[in-house]
Formats: sequence, structure tokens, C-alpha cells
Amino acid sequence: MDQTRLVTLDNGYHLFTRKVNEGPVKLLCLHGGPGGTHETFDNFKKGLENQGIEVYSYDQLGSYYSDQPDFTKEENKKYLSIPRYVDEVEEVRQKLGLDNFYLLGHSWGGLLAQEYAYKYGEHLKGLVLMSMIDNLDEYIENINREREETFNEAQVEYMKKCEDAENFSDPMYQQLVAELYSKFLTRHPTGTQHSVNTHNDVIYNYFQGNNEFVMVGELTKWNFRNKLANLKMPTLLSFGEFDTMPLDAARRMQHTLENSRLTLTPDGGHCHNTDNPKAFFKSLSQFLKDVESNNFRGK
Repeated sequence: MDQTRLVTLDNGYHLFTRKVNEGPVKLLCLHGGPGGTHETFDNFKKGLENQGIEVYSYDQLGSYYSDQPDFTKEENKKYLSIPRYVDEVEEVRQKLGLDNFYLLGHSWGGLLAQEYAYKYGEHLKGLVLMSMIDNLDEYIENINREREETFNEAQVEYMKKCEDAENFSDPMYQQLVAELYSKFLTRHPTGTQHSVNTHNDVIYNYFQGNNEFVMVGELTKWNFRNKLANLKMPTLLSFGEFDTMPLDAARRMQHTLENSRLTLTPDGGHCHNTDNPKAFFKSLSQFLKDVESNNFRGK
């Protein structure tokens, strides 16, 4: 039976959680953003139905369906840290009663999933890193390359001038960002739509920046590359063919992770589970099936 429930963290805040489908295999999904919502995984119910896979997701602290502290207040800024969000995953795991489970993280959620697997890996049966690499330097290099290959020199220069002036509301700038998003972020939008903004821009701006192509936030300091080889659990690296994340880095990660598999979703961008769900769920289902039957082979 599908269900939603609130879990109360030890700090007193409440998080919205959702479970869909029934079965012995447990999959916990971490949404991206930062500041996004669990609705990233709305199509997991249909995509994994009748396969014995229970899919759990939740809104992280500050996201739309969970408690939203006022992060502009100094006393609440302590909650905006990667270690706290990682420990939040562990607390949610405990309160949902999960163990020997699979953890899937998309984008920012994939960052948290790597850190969680490093700190709490004894609880994991498998790991799915969806459109996330192990550092941000290669990401920044790649999104700049994608922008330069998409637009002419004058358009790139125009965007850079708007960014230097922090004039992000400029209509032409917004149009160019939208074009980039349609090529590399979400190529075929089929996700849940709202008439109001459900994205927490304060969290996003703090960690990321103004948009996917302006990386100036706290995440610029994050680098997991030297820790990656410590992850020994079966791992699926899932990327879109036209991802914002560099595929060269994904291939390097596959080489580093001795127990990993890399799959690319055709005609998929950063949100490739909604761009091409048929292909995405085929590779995800096969990964879970192979690990469950002890037939998983990395590389």
C-alpha cells in the first residue's frame, strides 16, 4: 500500500516521506536541487511497479513538503551543511526502518549518496548515482563547454556580462538559459507541474548559485574524488546522453569503482528518468535484479 508520513528529526523539524509499491527490495531516493522535492521520483511508481521494489523518497529539510526553516536567519544557517544533510539521510533511514537497502541519489542527491555510502555504507546493499560525478571542477568545465558549443561568441559574452552584473532577470539571458535547459537539463519535460514555485531558491543559491550554469555556491568546495575508491558496494552510474555532467568523468568513475556499471540513457539530459523513462527504468531494474540474484558484475 502506498503511503505518506511525516518523520520527526531529533532537531524537532518534520520531513515529508512517501512510499510507493510493495516488495522485499527497498530503494531510498534522494532528490536534487539543492532545494528540490521528492516529486523528481513520481514516475518511479509506474516505472518499477510489479517488480517487488518498495520506493521511498522524502523532502529534505527546507524543501517544499517538509519544514522550511528561515535560512536567512543566522541561527538556522547551521542546517545548511553537507555533513548535516548526510546525517539526515541516516536519521530518515532509521525512522523508516530501512536496512540492507539501495540508495539512489540524483544530482545533489548523488553527492549526498556518495558521502552517505562512505560514512554509513554498512547499511547499503547497492548504490545508484544518477547524474552526479565525484567533484564539481569537472562539472563547471563541462557546463561552460556545453554553453560555448551551443551559442555563438556574442551570446556567450552576453550571458557572462549579465552574470557579472548579477542581472539574472534580463529577458535575453533568461531565454538563453531556457534553451540550455532544454538541451542538457530536461529535454522532454514530463514531470509533475505546479502553478507555484516548489523549489527552495535560498538553499539552491547557497549551495549552487543562480542557475545550473552559474556555479558559485558552497558546492564549489566539494570534492569526493580521493574517497571514491573506498565505495565497494555494487554501484550503478546512470547518466543522460546529453547530461550537464561530463561523461568522461563518469567513465573515470566507472574505472575507479571496482564494482560498478555505467549506463547512458539515450536522448536524456540531466533529468533522464523523465526524458526517457523506458530506457532509464530498464537499466535501473536490471541493476537491482542482478544484485538481488547475485549476478551483478561490474565494469
